Amino acid sequence: MNLTIHGAARQVTGSMHLLEVNQYKILIDCGLDYEKDRNIQANEDFPFNPSEVDVVILTHAHIDHSGNLPTLVRMGFEGQILCTPPTAELAELLLMDSVSIFLNKMHKQNKHRRGKHHSTTRQPLYLQKHVIDTVERMVTIGFNKPFRLNGDIELTFIPVGHLLGAAAVVLKVNDHGEEKTIAFTGDIGRNNYPVLNDPQPLPPVDYLVSESTYGGRFHSKDKTIEQVLIETIDKACIKESGRLIIPAFSIGRTQALVYSLNKIFSSGLLPPIKVFVDSPMASASTQVFRKHHGLLNEEAQEFYRDKGDEFEFDNLTYVENLKDSRQIANYFEPCIIISSAGMLEGGRIQDHLYNNIQNYYCTILFIGYCAKGTLGYRLLRGDPVVHIKDREMAVYATIKKTDLFSAHGDHDDLVNTVKQQKPEKLKQVFLVHGEDESMQAMADALFADGYKVTIPEKSLSYTL
Repeated sequence: MNLTIHGAARQVTGSMHLLEVNQYKILIDCGLDYEKDRNIQANEDFPFNPSEVDVVILTHAHIDHSGNLPTLVRMGFEGQILCTPPTAELAELLLMDSVSIFLNKMHKQNKHRRGKHHSTTRQPLYLQKHVIDTVERMVTIGFNKPFRLNGDIELTFIPVGHLLGAAAVVLKVNDHGEEKTIAFTGDIGRNNYPVLNDPQPLPPVDYLVSESTYGGRFHSKDKTIEQVLIETIDKACIKESGRLIIPAFSIGRTQALVYSLNKIFSSGLLPPIKVFVDSPMASASTQVFRKHHGLLNEEAQEFYRDKGDEFEFDNLTYVENLKDSRQIANYFEPCIIISSAGMLEGGRIQDHLYNNIQNYYCTILFIGYCAKGTLGYRLLRGDPVVHIKDREMAVYATIKKTDLFSAHGDHDDLVNTVKQQKPEKLKQVFLVHGEDESMQAMADALFADGYKVTIPEKSLSYTL
């Protein structure tokens, strides 16, 4: 049995791990590598022949885990893509959105290149038809239901929180008569996160491939999500009679936020305030959450039994069309605007920023990670002037952030996930999906407790 870490090796994005068992090739995740953003076409350069992969197992829908699947299909992969039912539905939404993003970027780049007298035009990484081909290959499997890939390999999905449908992958392998087990964590969620269930413990395994995104970092614990929201809304919308803009990823983060606001307003902890959710994808993905209501946590289900729909309340409006989105600028009462994209790179959020970044009575609350180089990162860094929609604009709005909506487990959560395994039984831990310092912090903590830890180099193979 051979394992090769082809993506998310000593970096966060581009998860892609190849497991070979008796000449049967299993690809766990096939994510977009954002490190290649300056040359998105580099994601075509698979270090293996896509047509030789027998099956893909997808841990969850986020683009850094699913976003290169249509390229894999376009370049010859003909097998099944195994995932949970919510992952299949959310991945379709995200992949279709990726096509729109690619086309917009290519249009801008080609327009710029024509101005520079370039004769060639760039093409998007994949198109809608490739996404359709990809979705048609998806076969869904429920949690904790063993599924036999072939006579030698059995797959089980274990729920890990993080996102609706997100799963760790546990493979039980007959390797030339010897039974071996290996688990891939995907992304590990947090306990007591809005809407989602806590991560379920993994069964004992011989090998573990673990994410390390928040290695060495700890989430704030001095306040609850509701306390932070109440304080921020009270100051921005009640005391200052202004508006609160919350950039949020449409899938996962927005649902957690809307549910938290629903709890606050339905309990009378704040007076009614108009809330706009301005993201068609958020509306579509919320329907997926409603469809798979049985996978939500017990608190959300109890809320539903007592008070009704977790994602609907008085004064909440889901904004569908662009005309209605632009009309929000003419709403002069205090309000909360939730819009994507979370890092402010495109999407309707840019219109709201353009209209409000110079408004002293506007607060922008970041509830998610912003990568270096993004507009969100520059605002969080405190840049006094930023570039929005072809214009340099001074920043007069108040900028705030909280990490309480992060759906990633922190250092303790990650280490404790590994510690569910006995060090004398677990033969090796491979750390992926993290920056160097995060991986090293996690490795040091595990070394101290007797675990054998490897921080793999990209495309280096290990015999298990």
